[in-house]
Amino acid sequence: MDLTLSSEELAFRDGVRALIRRTFPSGEAYRAAEHEGRWHAALLDRGWAANKWPVAFGGPGWTATQHFIWERETTAAGLPAQVGGMGMGMLAPILFAYGSPEQQKRFLPDILHNRVRWCQGYSEPGAGSDLASLRTRAVLEDDHYVVTGEKIWTSNAHEADWMFCLTRTADEPKRQAGITFLLLDMRTPGVEVHPLVSIDGRHMFNRVTFDAVRTPVENRIGREGEGWTVAKGLLTHERTGQAFVSLSQSLLRRIREAADALPGTRGGSLLQDPGFASRLNWAEIELEALAITELRTLSEVAAGGAPGNQSSLLKLKGTDIVQRMTEFFVECAGPYTAPWFPEVAGLAGSVGPDWAQPEMVRYLEGRAASIAGGTDEVQRNIIAKHVLRL
Repeated sequence: MDLTLSSEELAFRDGVRALIRRTFPSGEAYRAAEHEGRWHAALLDRGWAANKWPVAFGGPGWTATQHFIWERETTAAGLPAQVGGMGMGMLAPILFAYGSPEQQKRFLPDILHNRVRWCQGYSEPGAGSDLASLRTRAVLEDDHYVVTGEKIWTSNAHEADWMFCLTRTADEPKRQAGITFLLLDMRTPGVEVHPLVSIDGRHMFNRVTFDAVRTPVENRIGREGEGWTVAKGLLTHERTGQAFVSLSQSLLRRIREAADALPGTRGGSLLQDPGFASRLNWAEIELEALAITELRTLSEVAAGGAPGNQSSLLKLKGTDIVQRMTEFFVECAGPYTAPWFPEVAGLAGSVGPDWAQPEMVRYLEGRAASIAGGTDEVQRNIIAKHVLRL
């Protein structure tokens, strides 16, 4: 695998940078929610909104290296690689693989144009890492499924229009059997969303309850009882996206800038402190190894393969590294991190460097990275069983 960019790839990179400059000529704060619509419009106009979709469904047909470049450049600019959330990045690949032509025609255009927001209904109070223990029941009555139960830690359910959901339609000796993948309209009577405020003070997670919620049979993806197969396909895409390589590389650059401006314990800057520099350099080495592993995985996908069990390797190591990067920022800020705890943030005023606030929030948010999408323990079990054959 040649890691040197060709002239065509360099031209593509320059085109990406030019698109970002044209869309945000004044260097606005890209992460602000009000700019998402402008970025999405620019992607649609350029034909890059569905950049991870197959050509048959409107994707641009990028190579693995082009995807690699795109992720790096957009992350460095503080922009999302795709707009459309879980619908774009998680449900769309499932519709490509398992959806009927009618379902693809019905749901994909709204996902592409970001007209419908989706959330994921997987985890339950008694079925998180052990997802096969889920108990939300779907009973077939005529041409509808009647769904009763609850989901938890449902990201952005309070803003979602639809949910893709795992339900139990039969009790089988093998728990993975008897699970069915359904699409639910969140406005259906019987759906209630209960907020869960996380440690960083944000309302992103929710508990969602279903009281005899009816959804048509036509909203089932795949066959009844084969939802586990669909779910595994979705999780490989989610876990590959949770390698956080681009984010960690962006954080690493900013950590070096921050540490170079802070005093160390032996004179000079914190970046020149041998202990700090050694730990940061080791993290950078691991990050570069992860980046090459991600690029290798993208190459296999581009050749017609699937992320497979490598997604667990990427997810496990990626979350470890991104958590360490946020810890470096907290170490840099030292006592100036205290004002950014949610319970005292409104009392402290402007104290310390400006970058301390968002990085403290990111540190708190990042504690969940080793749980979301499958815990570290689950990833290690998958690697041991399916990669190492133990």
